[in-house]
Amino acid sequence: MRFASHRDIARALERALRRADVPVAFSAGFSPHPKVSYTGAAPTGVASEAEYLELTLAERRSPERVGTDIDAAMPDGIDIIEVVEARGPGLADRLQASQWLVELPGVGHDEAAEAVAAFLAAESVEVERLTKKGRRRFDTRQAVVRVDVGDAADGRAPGEQPATYAILRLVVRHTTPAVRPDDVLTGLRHVADLAPPSSPMMTRLAQGPLDETTGAIADPLTADRPMAQVMSTGTAANHADERSENAPRPSSPMTGPH
Repeated sequence: MRFASHRDIARALERALRRADVPVAFSAGFSPHPKVSYTGAAPTGVASEAEYLELTLAERRSPERVGTDIDAAMPDGIDIIEVVEARGPGLADRLQASQWLVELPGVGHDEAAEAVAAFLAAESVEVERLTKKGRRRFDTRQAVVRVDVGDAADGRAPGEQPATYAILRLVVRHTTPAVRPDDVLTGLRHVADLAPPSSPMMTRLAQGPLDETTGAIADPLTADRPMAQVMSTGTAANHADERSENAPRPSSPMTGPH
């Protein structure tokens, strides 16, 4: 689904909601629309393992049933991993940063490490991109929290790997305008002339609350799970590790240039 746009995904979800007969609430007015809110959607051309949305229902239904029904109606390649009942602030307040895996075919580890070191040493790295508000120039350096440089063994490289194959793991703050992984690659080209000979593969691994000290990203749904409510009363402290097996995990602190 790497080349499906956000609108393509939204249409697929809206069709799935109708097929699954999910009682979605609609807005009032002359043109009612389903109350579905997307936050931090991935740009076209990247894959993602961590996309979130908020859905308002017109009647109470168990999160487990909602998740099962929607997942069964979605097209292959788009999976509903978890559904929880919202108990805290909206997602916009929680999704503070994203972790990205960027695979660079034809780029050696040392070449990538030198470019990353030059990027991180710069006070600012400005790039220009066409946005909905026209062509804008913005700083990519301040949005990048951490970068880890690895090789092909650290990532999900394709079956036939080139002779050289570098891997970047980025933690990028959510800013306005949003700094995307391709913007960071443009910045690397500006400061170190790093230009992969073929198209990079970019995958979002996680998004959620950011620990500014370690650069780790936590699970944004932790506060919404029933276990979190029980834990807050102190009656189930011994069950802190009981989590859904398919739930997103916090990203681990990264090493390397930072």
